[in-house]
Amino acid sequence: MAISPIALNAYRSAMGQTQGGMSIQKQVEGAVGSGASQTGFVDTLKNSVAEVNAEQLKKDRMVASFATGENQNVHELMIQLQKAGVAMSMTSAVRGKVLDMYRELVKMPF
Repeated sequence: MAISPIALNAYRSAMGQTQGGMSIQKQVEGAVGSGASQTGFVDTLKNSVAEVNAEQLKKDRMVASFATGENQNVHELMIQLQKAGVAMSMTSAVRGKVLDMYRELVKMPF
């Protein structure tokens, strides 16, 4: 199952903003361009999972705020629900691909 470019762009758009407001891609380009050491796969994976977790926590806070009547902005709530959903879907898709790759590696004779 190939991930369509539209879904990938939506995921990058949803996850593109970090706390400092700079996109992850720009941070990586800046690090590579400045000669700084590149982050490894494990660090990238940890950062991505942390961002997905942050989106989920933000969604939970917004749902609780809406349920208690503190915030009545339905539009922002629905946008956050979609962001969290897309982030989780993409994380699940990546997890599935990694597991498929691992299964293929295990099958290989050495």
